Amino acid sequence: MNILESIKMATTTLLANKVRSSLTMLGIIIGNASVIAMIGIGEGAQKFVNNQITSLGPNVLFIVPGIAGAQRQPVLRPQTLVLADAEAIASQVPTVKEVAPILNANELVSYRNKNASSSLTGTTPEFLTVRNFDVAKGRFLTDLDLQKQENIVALGSELAAQLFGNEDPIGKRVRIKNTSLQVIGVMASKGTNLGNNEDMSAFIPITTMANRIVGRSSPYGTQVSLISVSVKDEDRMKAAQFQIENLLRLRHKIIYEDDFTVRSQKDLLQTLGGITAALTLLLAATAAVSLVVGGIGIMNIMLVSVTERTREIGLRKAIGASQKDILFQFIIESVILSIVGGLIGTGIGVSGVLILGVLTPLETGIPVTAIAIAFGVSGAIGLFFGVVPAKQAAQLDPIVALRSI
Repeated sequence: MNILESIKMATTTLLANKVRSSLTMLGIIIGNASVIAMIGIGEGAQKFVNNQITSLGPNVLFIVPGIAGAQRQPVLRPQTLVLADAEAIASQVPTVKEVAPILNANELVSYRNKNASSSLTGTTPEFLTVRNFDVAKGRFLTDLDLQKQENIVALGSELAAQLFGNEDPIGKRVRIKNTSLQVIGVMASKGTNLGNNEDMSAFIPITTMANRIVGRSSPYGTQVSLISVSVKDEDRMKAAQFQIENLLRLRHKIIYEDDFTVRSQKDLLQTLGGITAALTLLLAATAAVSLVVGGIGIMNIMLVSVTERTREIGLRKAIGASQKDILFQFIIESVILSIVGGLIGTGIGVSGVLILGVLTPLETGIPVTAIAIAFGVSGAIGLFFGVVPAKQAAQLDPIVALRSI
C-alpha cells in the first residue's frame, strides 16, 4: 500500500465519524490557538512597553531619591534630592542638554461646582522638551513664573475637558487646596504612560507647588520627587550617568551607599522587557499543556478505534496486509487529526491576535515563529501518541481478530 492510498483510506475513515474526529481534534485546536494567541499578546505587550518608555522623551535619564533596593528595606531613607541638585546638574555636567526637576502630588482640582482628581506636577519650562510634551492652547511655564512663584497652571487635555467642557479654560481660575490658580494653557493629548494618565495632569511652577500647594522642603532646600535629564547624544548616556552620580555624591557627601538612583530608558526597557518576556513564556507554557492533553485524547480515541475495527484489521491481514501496513495506517490517521486540528487552531489563534490588535492599544503582530513551533509540535504529538494504538493494531493476530466477530 502506497502513501497516497493510506492517506485516502485514513481520510475516508475519519470522515465517516465526523463528530468523533472533531471532538478528538478539539484539544489540539485549543492548544494551538492558545499558544499562538499568548505569544502574540506577549509580543504586543513588549512593543507597547517599548513605546511607552520611548515616549518619556529622547535620551532621558531619571534620578530618583532613595537606593535601588529601598523597597526591600524595613526603614526607608529620607528623600534627599532637592531643586539645587537639578540646578547643579544643569550647570556642571557637560553631557547634559536640559534638566527638569519634578515635584509630584495628587489633589482635587475644582472649577465652580466641578471637581476632578489630578496628578499635580510641579516643574520648570524645560519639562516640555525633556519629557517630549506639547502645548495645544495657550502657553507653558516660564522662568519668570518660577521666580515670581506665580499662581498659574497648565491643564492636561482630559482634565480641562472634565472641568470646562466646551468652555475655553484660558484665563479662568481653578482651585487646588485653597489656592486659586489661573489657567494659562492646555496640553496636547499624551495618553497613558506606564499606568499614569498624563492627560489628567496639572502643571504648576515648581516653586509655587513647593511653597503653596504641598509645602515640601528640607534643611537642604526644596525637595523634588525626581529629576528628568535629557542627554545631548545617545552615545553619551553612560558618561552622563557617571558624571551625574559623581556630582551628587560630592554634593550629598556620600561615602558608602548612594541616597539616589539614576536610571536610563535602557534600564527600564530591560527591566520591563524581562518581566513581559517571562510572563509570555509562562502563559505560552501553560497553554501548551492543552497540546499534550489533545495528544492524549487522540491516543484514547485511536485505542477505541482499534477495538471497533478488529474485524477490518483481521480481514486486511488475512488478504496479505503486513504489520507495517496496519501500523502506518493508524499513524497516518493520528497525524491527520493533529495537522488538521493544528491548522484550525492556527487560524483561530491568528484571528484572535488580529482582533485584539484592533480592539486594544497593543501592537499585536503575527508570531510566525510561534505558528511554526505550534504547528510542528501538534504534528509531532499526533505521531508520538499515535504509535501506541498503531502498534496494538499491527500486532493483532488475524485469526483471533476474525474469531472475535
